[in-house]
Amino acid sequence: MNQVNGAKFLLTLIPHSLKETIIGLYKLGTKVNLEVDVIARYIERLMLGDKAAEPSSQDGKKDISMAFLAENGYLK
Repeated sequence: MNQVNGAKFLLTLIPHSLKETIIGLYKLGTKVNLEVDVIARYIERLMLGDKAAEPSSQDGKKDISMAFLAENGYLK
């Protein structure tokens, strides 16, 4: 099960990924490249905090606007 706990992520990997990639060799502190689309929903939940539990918009997605990004320090 994938989870977010503060700034830490718990990821579930399928056996095929462990067998066919070098990810099984990673040690604590190994720098990795994470694709945004994979972790975007977790970052959104971190940014939203308690608001993440509120109902979604009509299309089932939370709206992240430029104003929201600016308010949360992602824009200068």
